[in-house]
Amino acid sequence: MPEPAIAGKPRELGFDSKRLTRISSHFRDYVDDGRLAGWSLLVSRRGQVAYSDHYGQRDLSTGAPIENDTIYRIYSMTKPITTVAAMILYEEGAFDLNDPVEKFIPSFANQRVYLSGSASTANTAGVLQPMAIHHLMSHTAGLTYGFLHAHAIDEMYRNAGYEWDYPAGHDLAACCDDWAGLPLLFQPGDEWNYSVASDVLGRIVEVASGMTLDEFFRTRIFEPLAMDDTSFWADTEERQARLATLYTRNPADGSAVPIDAMGKAALHKPKMLSGGGGLVSTIGDYHRFTQMLLNRGELDGERLLGSRTVDYMAINHLPGGQDLPAYGRPIFTETAHAGMGFGLGFSVVIDRAATKLACSDGEYSWGGAASTGFWIDPAEEITAVFMTQLLPSSTYPLRPEFRQLVYQALID
Repeated sequence: MPEPAIAGKPRELGFDSKRLTRISSHFRDYVDDGRLAGWSLLVSRRGQVAYSDHYGQRDLSTGAPIENDTIYRIYSMTKPITTVAAMILYEEGAFDLNDPVEKFIPSFANQRVYLSGSASTANTAGVLQPMAIHHLMSHTAGLTYGFLHAHAIDEMYRNAGYEWDYPAGHDLAACCDDWAGLPLLFQPGDEWNYSVASDVLGRIVEVASGMTLDEFFRTRIFEPLAMDDTSFWADTEERQARLATLYTRNPADGSAVPIDAMGKAALHKPKMLSGGGGLVSTIGDYHRFTQMLLNRGELDGERLLGSRTVDYMAINHLPGGQDLPAYGRPIFTETAHAGMGFGLGFSVVIDRAATKLACSDGEYSWGGAASTGFWIDPAEEITAVFMTQLLPSSTYPLRPEFRQLVYQALID
């Protein structure tokens, strides 16, 4: 994809140039003391790049540097892309947000809901209302993740082969049928819980469009937005050479150590096309995606969504205007969710005082398991993207620190 052009000086965009350099200085310390291998970041305002930088190595063993076109596993930053794909179909009349999931995936009919007991002896009851498509988009469906290790139902997912991976040979349709056969954590719509909901939504995209998820993404999102390096795997030798190594924290000394088995999955075409966490991308590509959202559905003459659709996605959809701590179950993350609601595909700031972050009401965001993150601030016309490769995202408070450092540089 074309590199984002820097048109205009930071001061003309309301930033203090000297204060912006604090961002790089802060995150360079993470690399210099060995906690991170490397990172990239990009901040834009009013459609112009105000600040971008990268530092460190994409592979510590070879010394290959982080560059502008380094490819990263974005994991859950796939979720907003899947939601945009679904909303494209919604705008075309393919479904209603109240449509039951079972209309497109019949195995979700007659689901059961957990009441009590262990993973082997769970007591369940029938659903009071069918799981709807909007429940998937807002993570209020009652689904979960095996890697959360918080509930008996999580254990059931792990026992079925779903923790950080999928059963061998399973495609998206087979995974959805497996999840449909497991009890829900709660009645649809009753709570918020991070889950495989976006993967199920990806399957609905496939059924409703008659296309595989990768083909829909390519033709309806990536090609129109010129996101040339975004896909479900690094699909050429040249792209594989640009793929950053995946790391985790060495508990002995805090240094970054590679996770080769998990990291190498991005070198091969997956059987399971995960709309919840399967994509790889570059910072430039994801910047274009955030610009499309900031522009309320359009970029460079290509309109993916209507302006009111994006506006609707970016409001709090939790009942009664509640935030995540009030309505949701705790999840692994380095960011407290006080003052954060949830829209369709991302979290939304509903009380900036409660967040204890210098941000704006209406700002929306999300991140990925390898410590990547983005946010979009319509009030300030800001988008920001941070890329690195460290599992899990709860290791260091990178995302709130990035926000803090960006907003302190605003002076207009």
